[in-house]
Amino acid sequence: MRTADARRRVSLPETGVLFAVLAVLVIFFSITSQYFLNSANLINILQNTARIGIVACPATLLLISGQFDLSVGSSSAFVAMVVAIAASTSGSPITPGLPLWVAILSGVVAALLVGAVNGVSVSFFRINALITTLATLAILRGLTKVASDGQTVRLEEFGWLGTARVLELPIPVYIFAAVVVAFFFLLRYTTYGRSMYAIGASPTAARLAGIRTDRAIFIAFILSAALAGLSGLILVSQVGSASPNAGIGLELSVVTAVVLGGASLSGGRGSIVGTTLAVLIVGVLGNGLIQLAVPSYWIDVAGGVLLLVAVGFDQVRVRYSHAAG
Repeated sequence: MRTADARRRVSLPETGVLFAVLAVLVIFFSITSQYFLNSANLINILQNTARIGIVACPATLLLISGQFDLSVGSSSAFVAMVVAIAASTSGSPITPGLPLWVAILSGVVAALLVGAVNGVSVSFFRINALITTLATLAILRGLTKVASDGQTVRLEEFGWLGTARVLELPIPVYIFAAVVVAFFFLLRYTTYGRSMYAIGASPTAARLAGIRTDRAIFIAFILSAALAGLSGLILVSQVGSASPNAGIGLELSVVTAVVLGGASLSGGRGSIVGTTLAVLIVGVLGNGLIQLAVPSYWIDVAGGVLLLVAVGFDQVRVRYSHAAG
């Protein structure tokens, strides 16, 4: 456990660096674009980053334990499509028009099944997380297209979740804040959270210490799928429909934010504070480039470069930790 505690302490200076990077980006874009600091634009940044942040919190939990979930984008689209198909009253044969609460319940069940498949495959069948979640990424994307016949399914009765505001802030921003607080508490103050650091640092040592590693990782995959599904429901609520292509690229944004926030690909380190700051950095960078009229394909390039930089810094941290240890 002392190793895990030490790794958490090392992340404190990195948090300061992330604050500095975020501040520099805000200053730069506020100078180069007269609309960046507009209150409507700042709220737009928070709303757009909320979906990424909601998924990034359980992704941090997984990466701390040495695992990851690349199926979150497809999971998000699949759960959203299940709810939309169940609740839509479009008159199509595939849309039964169930009560909204029944449709949402069906989405919850779908998310739990996705998490269970990933969790059982990785924890109990010992299939590599990369292979498992790449497989479910493809399977879920295909099932989403099959279920919808490749068409967008409208669902307009669900707008309150994504568009309603309290004190001028959209509901998803409050959901994101609640998820951040919950996962911060989970990792910092619970036995389960501390066990995830121990598993990431050394799975063998964690098992010898009496930690049920399989169950802990299984729970993390359940949380990942559940919050990916919530992210999908928020998107449906915002746009009024479920698309079979929704969520494409979400996994890259999430991995970028989590690694940039200080979580290590080798496991054993990471923090929710770091992830939250990194999510805001990703959101500010994307919005700022749009403000500067940068073409969307160059924004995609910037996202890829940011991921490479994040992974590069992670490798430097790992080598430094080994040298210091």
